[in-house]
Amino acid sequence: MKRRTIAVFTGNRAEYGLQYPILRAIDRHPDMDYRLMVSGAHLDPNFGSTLDEIRADGFRIDAEIKIEMDAATLYATAQAIGSGILSISRALNELKPDMMVVYADRFEGLAAVIAASQMNIPTAHIEGGDLTEGGALDDSVRHAMTKLSHLHFTTNQQATNRILAMGEEPWRVHTVGFPAIDLISEGRFAKENEIVDKLGLDLSRPIMLFTQHSVSTEFDHAGSQLEPSLKAIERLAAEGVQTILTYPNNDAGGQAIIKMLEEYGARMIAGTQIRRSLGRHLYHGVLALARNPSIRVACVGNSSSGLKETPAFGCPTVNIGSRQEGRLRGENVIDADYNDNSITRAMKKCLFDDDFRSACRNSENPYWLGDAGPKIANVLATVSLDPKIIRKRMTLKGETHDGWFR
Repeated sequence: MKRRTIAVFTGNRAEYGLQYPILRAIDRHPDMDYRLMVSGAHLDPNFGSTLDEIRADGFRIDAEIKIEMDAATLYATAQAIGSGILSISRALNELKPDMMVVYADRFEGLAAVIAASQMNIPTAHIEGGDLTEGGALDDSVRHAMTKLSHLHFTTNQQATNRILAMGEEPWRVHTVGFPAIDLISEGRFAKENEIVDKLGLDLSRPIMLFTQHSVSTEFDHAGSQLEPSLKAIERLAAEGVQTILTYPNNDAGGQAIIKMLEEYGARMIAGTQIRRSLGRHLYHGVLALARNPSIRVACVGNSSSGLKETPAFGCPTVNIGSRQEGRLRGENVIDADYNDNSITRAMKKCLFDDDFRSACRNSENPYWLGDAGPKIANVLATVSLDPKIIRKRMTLKGETHDGWFR
């Protein structure tokens, strides 16, 4: 049987860390080969260019796809999607894959799925069906990607139910769990000595890992929304808490956040450090410190990783603002408003409330199913690539019952 060629698209540092288990499973499968397409922030040194991390993981990069994005505004984002469609379609025309894999809800991924679907390339979408109702454009983008894609791999049963409710045929939808947990369960992250060496942390003092992104529909408020978080971090720094602050995504409003982070870093506040990117290995390593009851660690901000990845480590989490509203979460998450007092209280609970810390370590993980990467690879290797996969059918008949459409 001819080996299938699977194009895997990644346009963001965090996204790549989640795709690693999928890419590895495709690479190890005897009936498939991958073509890795790298784009977006991966190619931007301002966001800690992550090409070296990909190569260090042993993966071959088959296409570097530049997406033009000169300014972090919604106009620039719209232009970037158009630029991405043109560039990605050219790369797909050269690579000629049998299938395409895209992830989640980023604008780069939307460009990729538009290009692939319009070229009749069967497209698999990872992490569809999730909800983030807090003002980001993620939901609209994610659901649009679902309707353009031909196979769906979800992280939880709720997400699967939503995709089925969109009228997708059941044979196309697979509940596989969260791929990043494959690596976490294998212990594939930095250990304590490496974290101390590379980040200069004192494990006897509390540690916070902080990432705050802009909210798409409120991008012009990104700076004012970040300000109370920085005040809370400075307040706790005076009490001996160490904080690693990482760059946001390259979204509209992101540059305002970066400017404030750089100004904050220039003040040399004791115990705080600014990092463009930690990479999956170090990022998960810091979160994993929470498994040790003697080390006080918290994840803070509004990144989806605070909800999806921290439960695997039992790490207490402060979720700030509206960005992750509606997303499935574990009992380790505390919500805080854009208010320095609210954020400070939540931080202190995560770091110093031993009962809550213990509950976090013992709470259930709503995203854990196990072996997501191999499950996805097996479907990609065996699904029929006849015309049926391209010819999508709507399962909803549009019938009415007691005045309601169903």
